[in-house]
Amino acid sequence: MLSPKKVKFRKSHKGRISGVAQRCNTVDFGDFALQSVEAGKLTSRQLEASRVALTRHIKRGGKVWIRVFPDKPVTKKPAETRMGSGKGGLDHWISPVQVGRVLFEIEGVPPQLATEAFNLAASKLPFRTRIVRRSEMMWEV
Repeated sequence: MLSPKKVKFRKSHKGRISGVAQRCNTVDFGDFALQSVEAGKLTSRQLEASRVALTRHIKRGGKVWIRVFPDKPVTKKPAETRMGSGKGGLDHWISPVQVGRVLFEIEGVPPQLATEAFNLAASKLPFRTRIVRRSEMMWEV
């Protein structure tokens, strides 16, 4: 699973995910892309599961770009621990995803295969997505 090699701070604030993505909101590398329609938190496990589903369906044909990286730490306190005694230890990594953020891009496969692969990958994600083409928006998943 993806995680950063080194971070400036071990623990971060929770923060809020609001607004529309100003960056990474267009198809830049491939022919088709999977774009988020809702905001949410994407864990490294969910990202890896959707990547595996995507690459297995296209049978390693074409090229896949992952446009998100889980670089935000999430902490968790142990079960049945009393209140206080500071913030918990690092549990997992997430990537905050705004509305309109492109998650995956694909190139070198027919449109039908790309649609099927993106549908499989989208079923592993915690928010709604849609498939976009380099030129125009196609349809919603």
